[in-house]
Amino acid sequence: MSLPPRLAELVDDFSDVGPKDRLQLLLELSQELPELPRRYADAADSMEQVHECQSPLFLAVEVDDDADRKVRLFFSAPPEAPTTRGFASIMHTGLDGEPAADVLAVPDDFYTALGLAQAVSPLRLRGMAAMLARIKNQVRAATAA
Repeated sequence: MSLPPRLAELVDDFSDVGPKDRLQLLLELSQELPELPRRYADAADSMEQVHECQSPLFLAVEVDDDADRKVRLFFSAPPEAPTTRGFASIMHTGLDGEPAADVLAVPDDFYTALGLAQAVSPLRLRGMAAMLARIKNQVRAATAA
């Protein structure tokens, strides 16, 4: 599986610990999700909602105009939704700043390698899959323009 370096490192971090510790790692990551820039202050109006997530999650994708077409990711998720915030933080840590082509090349099911199936419900994992699908759709739209 070909993953951007920071995403591959996260996958390794999760696979190096047992199921109970994976949930703890996810919760720790949830606290590292960056604040939104002011231009996205009204998330519901300026960002795309990921309806498959059990908690309200909004995301925005920007692609730089430079030759590398670097992807910038922005997420809004409530503090009382640590699992959703953890998933968003995995996406942000692993994909933010990566070239568009590398983001589009991430396997749609990469999250199975995190080994979270024993720690969170399949419904929650579908939310993570939907996040990646929406990120890719927005990257495709931005690079096609």
